[in-house]
Amino acid sequence: MSVRKLRIYSDGASRGNPGPAGIGILICNETGEVIQEYGEFIGTATNNVAEYRAVLKALELARSFAARELDCFSDSELMVRQLNGEYAIKNTRLHELVLQVREKEQHFGRVRYVHVSREDPLIMKADQRANRAIENKQRA
Repeated sequence: MSVRKLRIYSDGASRGNPGPAGIGILICNETGEVIQEYGEFIGTATNNVAEYRAVLKALELARSFAARELDCFSDSELMVRQLNGEYAIKNTRLHELVLQVREKEQHFGRVRYVHVSREDPLIMKADQRANRAIENKQRA
């Protein structure tokens, strides 16, 4: 499937910070229709690492749609501001993740990061996906 522009909603969750962590992603087409949902347990991570891991996976998934433009929405103000160059990245691990994000961005014509409220309905669904991934792993 090929679409020109995607709207991506991603969220990372961690129980303990660091603790068991998961990521959740919703990918929407230009009309706002959800065309893919994804959740994954990622092991032990901090909240911030989980947020970055969610964006990395979202960029990976977006490639299969051959989109040229991405609007990436997150409730992590820290991550969005770091990716937009507004905040310095002092943490070594986060800096490594940013470099990976920058590498994946090269597959697209434009990638934009937007901070949204955690009450945004699609962010809430991404959060549910992330938390469900943690719960499913803990039950297994």
